Amino acid sequence: MLIERIYDEDLAQASYLIGCQAKGEAIVVDGRRDIAVYQDLAAKNGMKIVAVTETHIHADYLSGTRELAAATGATIYVSGEGGPDWQYGFEGERLHDGDTITLGNITIQAVHTPGHTPEHLSFLVTDGAFSDQPGYLLSGDFVFSGDLGRPDLLDEAAGGIDTRFVGARQLFASLREKFLTLPDHVQVHPAHGAGSACGKALGAIPSSTVGYERLYAWWGPYLAANDEQGFIDELLDGQPDAHAYFGRMKRENREGPAILGDRAPLPELSTEIVTAGLAEDTLTFIDTRSNTEVHQGTVARSLNVPAGKSVASYGAWVVNPETDTNPLVLLAPGQAAAQEMWDHLIRVGIDNVAGYVTGIEGLPGFTPTLIQPEELETFDAAMVLDVRNKTEHQAGHIPGSYQLSGGRVMWHLDELPAGGTIVSYCQSGVRNSVAASALRRAGYNVVELDGSYAAWNARQNSVPAA
Repeated sequence: MLIERIYDEDLAQASYLIGCQAKGEAIVVDGRRDIAVYQDLAAKNGMKIVAVTETHIHADYLSGTRELAAATGATIYVSGEGGPDWQYGFEGERLHDGDTITLGNITIQAVHTPGHTPEHLSFLVTDGAFSDQPGYLLSGDFVFSGDLGRPDLLDEAAGGIDTRFVGARQLFASLREKFLTLPDHVQVHPAHGAGSACGKALGAIPSSTVGYERLYAWWGPYLAANDEQGFIDELLDGQPDAHAYFGRMKRENREGPAILGDRAPLPELSTEIVTAGLAEDTLTFIDTRSNTEVHQGTVARSLNVPAGKSVASYGAWVVNPETDTNPLVLLAPGQAAAQEMWDHLIRVGIDNVAGYVTGIEGLPGFTPTLIQPEELETFDAAMVLDVRNKTEHQAGHIPGSYQLSGGRVMWHLDELPAGGTIVSYCQSGVRNSVAASALRRAGYNVVELDGSYAAWNARQNSVPAA
């Protein structure tokens, strides 16, 4: 048996390719939409992808299940659990608790583990060439290394009302009746790692075991004492802000993400074409440089989505393809870099990219306004806006500031002042630059606090008390 973990650092998301080497068949679990990585891995190992599945209706990225099936002819398997409100809207074989998928010597058994979502499945994997007992559990967003999938996302991002309490009780039952009944040696392979918003304390370790989690995870003592209420209280306390785009991901993943098929290479666009599109507001410019470079001068009404490992995350903060219909123009050093950025963007359903440019010379310019920490006290601000997570704000913030995380701010503009100047900050300035660029494009007068909270806090600690 072959089991390969494919990890996306941008979204802290893990997908898996499991293959039977004897028969040359493979299945992909929780795949993303840029599917070449799975096709290349299967080809490298002389395998054909014959099945695709996913653990649940994802909220943090757009599933590649349909994309892979369209490209390879693989059979789609999705959960049929969770009741009528949690049924997928596209064709595929429905899996229920105990159902199996067989690839040569490998058996993959669906285990209904509700809590994070009502329809959630985990997959027990048995390598029949080695044993007749399962040795691996693909736990999806049920059990992470050191943590659990949060049950409050449906409230936070999908319009649910108090579903977190039902979900928390379901998680407790899933742990007691499903997870903890497995042998301690079973290896646990979760769908997320550290940095994901799908839990509050995810470990960076890529896998664990049932026995290790039983003994050392925070929830272990509550299960050992059968303390459901204590478990619920700790589980729901201190969860990070959910990004607003999660609601869109839920809807699109349930209905079935659009199939992209083969994508043509992104073209390099001329300065004249981009200038005209910006003037007519038929193109949106994405400045992919760092916040320090952007602060020295950028393109008027551009969005700052810094290149690197968070293109999908930050892109989804500031581009809502349901309402932002302009094609995007990416700033990139070349075609390969632009294509890689596009790969990240389609993971969150931002598909409409017109092309790229390699520089901003000749395009309409703009220099963001900064304010120094020592100027803040006397500055006439309509609002001091903290775009960090609520847990960061609670740990320490600028007095009088209003917290609205960067992943939610563009969906909650009604909480911002209609006039005046907003002074915004995050921890170091990166997230702030992303959020501030989107607010400016929406028509707000935004001044960024130079160095953000770290600089302000350092000054506070260095100024002697009067």
